[in-house]
Amino acid sequence: MKALLRRAAGIPAGRRTKWLVLAAWLILAVSLGPLAGKLGEVENTGANAFLPRGAESAQVNTALEKFRTDAVMPAVVVYSSDRPLTGADRARALADRAACAHLAADGERPAGPVPSEDGRALMIVVPLAYGDDLTGRVDRIREIAHADAPPGLDIEVGGPAGSLDDQVAVFGSLDSTLMIATGLVVAVLLLITYRSPVLWLFPLLSVGFAAVLTRVGTYLLARYAGLPVDPQSAGILMVLVFGVGTDYALLLIARYREELHRHEERHTAMRIALSRSGPAVLASAGTIAAGLTCLSLADVNSSRSMGLVGAVGVVCGFLAMVTVLPALLVIAGRWVFWPFVPRYGTPSRKVRTVWSRVGAAVAARPRRSWMMSAAVTAVLALSTLGIDMGLTQSEMFRTEPESVVAQERISAHYPSGSSDPAKIVTDAGAADRVRRVAAGVEGVTRVEDGDRTPDGRLASLSVVLSDAPDSPAAKDTVERLRTAVHAVAGADALVGGTTAQTLDTQRAADRDLRTVVPVVLLVVLLVLVWLLRALVGPLLLLATVALSYLAALGASNLLFAHALGFAGVDWSIPLMSFVFLVALGIDYNIFLMHRVREETARLGHGPGVLEGLTSTGGVITSAGVVLAATFAVFAGLPLVTMAQLGVIVGIGVLLDTFLVRTVLVPALALDLGRWFWWPGKLFRAAGPPPQVPATVTGQRAHAEA
Repeated sequence: MKALLRRAAGIPAGRRTKWLVLAAWLILAVSLGPLAGKLGEVENTGANAFLPRGAESAQVNTALEKFRTDAVMPAVVVYSSDRPLTGADRARALADRAACAHLAADGERPAGPVPSEDGRALMIVVPLAYGDDLTGRVDRIREIAHADAPPGLDIEVGGPAGSLDDQVAVFGSLDSTLMIATGLVVAVLLLITYRSPVLWLFPLLSVGFAAVLTRVGTYLLARYAGLPVDPQSAGILMVLVFGVGTDYALLLIARYREELHRHEERHTAMRIALSRSGPAVLASAGTIAAGLTCLSLADVNSSRSMGLVGAVGVVCGFLAMVTVLPALLVIAGRWVFWPFVPRYGTPSRKVRTVWSRVGAAVAARPRRSWMMSAAVTAVLALSTLGIDMGLTQSEMFRTEPESVVAQERISAHYPSGSSDPAKIVTDAGAADRVRRVAAGVEGVTRVEDGDRTPDGRLASLSVVLSDAPDSPAAKDTVERLRTAVHAVAGADALVGGTTAQTLDTQRAADRDLRTVVPVVLLVVLLVLVWLLRALVGPLLLLATVALSYLAALGASNLLFAHALGFAGVDWSIPLMSFVFLVALGIDYNIFLMHRVREETARLGHGPGVLEGLTSTGGVITSAGVVLAATFAVFAGLPLVTMAQLGVIVGIGVLLDTFLVRTVLVPALALDLGRWFWWPGKLFRAAGPPPQVPATVTGQRAHAEA
């Protein structure tokens, strides 16, 4: 394995082969670059894109496609006022209905205006064909409805079509917004880190190559291998590539700079830097990719999409950072570090640094250090006990879109489920019996006949619920409705619709958490055991990352409730944030402990731990700040779920960087001594007992005195 790594490291660091590597990437970017722009063509925005596999509501969506060649999605226009509506208000609604008639799906026409019982609202429903132009038609309806609105009459367009249009508006600009914001954040942080007017361009250029390869690879896998891609996973993909790619660049450049102080020939320095840091980068990329791939076990389609697409991004980022980045750096030479050019034969760092002082402080009281840091994270983790799970449709956005306001108006003047009824698909011969049973269910206002399939085998029913579609009461009604219609013999009735979808997603998210989490932990443990050739150390590292995740979730919950004003935490967030944090957070332990293992073999356990902490402190801190900042970009997005994911991952990465990796892990390693490496070679190695530098011993003696 080591020989293979040495040979592989010689390719981008070779005198001639470095040019071949650069040429290969340039040819790849130019020839395949046009495919990168086609990623949007393979994104799944269908009705089941964010639903669990095999869920009853997803089966209903599939069955409804049989009823007509064009699926229908209604847009609902609500006219409301604090006063009783007048004849002029009704005339306005009738005029809008006539103006919207040409926008309705073929064979359909607008319905209404339907007056509310309190006389203060009217509602028209425009059935739209679910197709490529649906959002354009919703926009046109909104233009008609809002044009010259009479004073005192509020007009909003909502319903399923309006809600979809608002979500498309959010995701439509997501890719470009995240790309620009992430690129700016990374560029600024690299400038601050390197304090060089030139060096920061090389990681950014390499990440650009990785981004092209990622988008091309994702497009090809989606087109020809069935890789699931949705707008949410496509947006997160670029942030992940920027964050992870920049982390690897920082680690590699730091090791290369260190070797330039020891070797006069830059090709030799890069070859050694790659061969020594390569296993850590490979283990990191493998851990993240494997952890994200575990999401393929999830039932929720959007979770599966994010995991598999993210794994593609990590692999592409790894390939770029260990090939094109070393080639570019070796081609450019030492001058890229200007004005802090590493000179051959000079010390790679000062004798006393911030991190050497941190190491000395931890070594003076290792047990107290790890117990105090563990206590801090445990206190933060306690806040997870007060998490309110679940968000309604109106709580999914930072600012209320028009469709949410429309639903609020409907709930205020009509049975709340009028704009978005539940759907029942049943055998046509049993439709009458199913209708009677459904009408008798508590929480059902009325049951309306729908369509039959062309072959006459299936029938659909619309069930208007008395409560808002995303309310807990509506979910309870759907539970009762399913129990009732499932009992109708020979009907094979299925209940779907927005409320059923929310209920199915909530249950699947809870099930996925119990299924995926143990698998992710096992995969990460196996990678750590392979890297460190030990068992005790990997188990402890895994425990620290899990504790860090709970602390991040608890701290974020406090921010959500008391600073950001979120009503709760989306059901998908605990699993998504766990996978991201465990996979990404273990990175810093991998970087640290790989170096500690190397130094322990050379210096002994105690000095090896402190040398590993001192030599990696600066680069790991920079990497953590960059990664946290890239995910913090999500916090400014209008979608609450994305903002919550960004906040939790950002806080978790910072905890891993400044507390877990800096204090908790080194203190545990020092306190356990050689048992940290049990039962590996370092545990069995003969030699003097673990010791720490004399300065640390003196400080400890002074403290004890």
